[in-house]
Amino acid sequence: MDSEEIRITFQPSGRSVYVLPGTSLLEAGALAGVILQTPCGGRGTCGKCRVKIVRGAPPPPAAPSPLSAREKEAGWRLACQCRAGRELVVEVPAESTFESPHQILVSDTGAKGRFDPTARKMRFRLNPPAQDDERSDLARLCDAVGRDVEIGYDLKRALPGLLRAHNWSGTAVLSGRELIGLEAGDTTARVFGAAFDMGTTTVVGTLFSLADGRECGVASRVNPQVPFGDDVLSRIRRVREEHSALAQLQELIVEAINGILETLCEEAGVSPADVYDVSAAGNSTMQQILCGLDPSALGEVPFVQVFDRAQAFPAARLGLKTNPGARLYVFPQIGGFVGGDTVAGMVAARLDRWDRPVLFVDIGTNGEIVVARDGEMLAASTAAGPAFEGARIRQGMRAAAGAIEKVIVGDDVVLNVIGNVKPAGLCGTALIDAAAGLLRRGILDATGRILSAEEAPAGLPAALRARLVAEDGATRFVLVRAEHSATGQDISLWPRDVRELQLAAGAIRAGINLLLKRAGLTPGDLGAVLLAGAFGNFIRRSNARRIGMLPQIPCDRIRFIGNAASLGAKLVLLSADERRYASEMRDRTRHVDLSREPGFQSEFAEAMLYPEADFDHCGEE
Repeated sequence: MDSEEIRITFQPSGRSVYVLPGTSLLEAGALAGVILQTPCGGRGTCGKCRVKIVRGAPPPPAAPSPLSAREKEAGWRLACQCRAGRELVVEVPAESTFESPHQILVSDTGAKGRFDPTARKMRFRLNPPAQDDERSDLARLCDAVGRDVEIGYDLKRALPGLLRAHNWSGTAVLSGRELIGLEAGDTTARVFGAAFDMGTTTVVGTLFSLADGRECGVASRVNPQVPFGDDVLSRIRRVREEHSALAQLQELIVEAINGILETLCEEAGVSPADVYDVSAAGNSTMQQILCGLDPSALGEVPFVQVFDRAQAFPAARLGLKTNPGARLYVFPQIGGFVGGDTVAGMVAARLDRWDRPVLFVDIGTNGEIVVARDGEMLAASTAAGPAFEGARIRQGMRAAAGAIEKVIVGDDVVLNVIGNVKPAGLCGTALIDAAAGLLRRGILDATGRILSAEEAPAGLPAALRARLVAEDGATRFVLVRAEHSATGQDISLWPRDVRELQLAAGAIRAGINLLLKRAGLTPGDLGAVLLAGAFGNFIRRSNARRIGMLPQIPCDRIRFIGNAASLGAKLVLLSADERRYASEMRDRTRHVDLSREPGFQSEFAEAMLYPEADFDHCGEE
C-alpha cells in the first residue's frame, strides 16, 4: 500500500527528501545528510536540534519544550519532536548540526579547539642584500618564515632566482615545519585542502579553504574497486593471487580521489594547483592500497597491518592531481581490520571524554566497534558483509532513486521510496525495517524463517496474509506488487535476504557483546551508543534493536553522529592539534581480534537468533 509522500527541503543546503507523513524532521534530516545534535537522544529536553520552519510550519507539540512561546510563534521547532504533515521548508542553523565547528570542538570538553591547518601560506618581504647586510638568501627567508623551517634541495635551487625576479617578496607555502612551495606575489588567499573518507563501497571528499576554514563543497562516488570484490577480503585475495592487482587497485582509488577533486575544484572555481593538503581515512585495506602497500598479510592469521602510525608524504608520489608540493596525511591504524576510519570516528566522537561508558559502532561492509570506558578503549572489527549496501540481497540496491528505504508493517505495508518514484528494489535500511516489522507481526520467527500464510498468526490482517507467497518450498513476503514496481515484477523479502541480514547483524552484535564482556560492562552500563557511518545514520533505532543488531537499551541512548570518518578527516585537515589527538587516541586503544576470541563462534550463533520480545518503541514511524 502506498502513502502520499511529503517533500521536505533543508536550507541553506537546499537538499530535499520525500518522506512519509508523520516522519520526524530528525529522521528526514538524516535522509538528506543533515545530521542534527541530539545529546538527549531525541527526547526533546536538550533543545540542541532546534530548526526554523520557514514554510508550512505545523502547530508546536503540546509537550513541555525548551523553546519559548515567542520562538514557537516565530516558527522554531525541535526536529526530534516535529513531524511532517505537509510540504515543509526547514532552515537549519549551523549550531544545530553535528558538524558545527562550535559543537565539534566544544562538546564534552568545555574548551574550543584551534583552527590551525598543517598547510598554510605566509606573505614575505625581505630586505635585499647590502654592504652592511650580507646574510645568505636562505638566512633572509628563514628569518621571515621561521628559523626551524626545513627547505628541500629543489626549493633552494629556485630561491635565488625567485627573490631577485620578484623584488625580494613572495609567498611561502609551509606544511608543518617544511617549506613545500615558493610563489610569486601574494597568493595567501589561495590555499585549499581536501578531506576524504575512503569506504569499501563509496568515497566521499570535501574541499576546504585553509585560509579561513570555509567548506567549499562535497562530492562522492562509488568506489571503483567494487568490481574487484564488494568486501575487503575479496580485494585482498585478488592482490594475493594476481601480481598486478595491487597496482590496479591503487590506480583506481587514486583516479576516484582525483575525479572527486576535479569536480570539487571546478564547482568551487578553484585550481587543483591551489590544493596543498589532503587527508584520507579508510579501513586498513583501503589505506594500505592507497599508499601502494601490500595488504596481503591482512588475509591470514594474525592479520598484520603494514603500518600503525600516521603516514605523511608527498601527494604527487601517488599521482594525486594537486599542487606538486602538496602533502597527504593518512590516519594511524589500530590493528587487524580496525583502521584509520575508526580512528577518525573516535576523533570526531571524542570517545575518551565521555562521563559514562560509551559504545561506538560504524556500520558498513565492515562493522567497526569501540567500547570506551574511563578514557581507555577496546576496538574490534567484524565482517558484516555487504548486505547493508543492498549487495547479496535478491532485489537489493544501493540507496539511490527507486530504492525502498523505509518499510512500515501495520495493517498493511507502507513504503518510502528514494526520489519519490516507482520502487525498483530495496536498500539496507528497508531490509532491517521489513524484518523488524515481520517479527513484530509474528510472520518471521526467531530463527529467521518467514512463516507461510497457513502458519501465520490467526489475527493477522488479511492484507498482510495475502503478501505471503509460497515459492520453491519456502515463503517470500511481497513488499510491492508487480503492477506498482519499476521492474514489472514483485519486489519481495526473500528467505535468502533474511539469512544475509542475520549474518550481518549477528556479526555486529556478537562483536558488541564480546567487547562489553572484555570491558566488564553490560548493555545497561552504557551511557550512549553512537551510530556512525553513512548507513548507520539512516537506520531506525527501534528496528535495528528489534533484529538484535543493537543492545536492548532505551532509544534515547542510541544516537546518530553522521559520517564520523569523514568528519574526523576534516578535523585533521583543519588542525594540527587534531592530528596529534588522533595519534593519542590510537595509542590508548587496545585491539581485540574477534577471530581469536574463544567465545566468538558461540556468541555469533546466539546473535543469529532474533530476540523473542520487543523493547520500548522509539516513536520513529
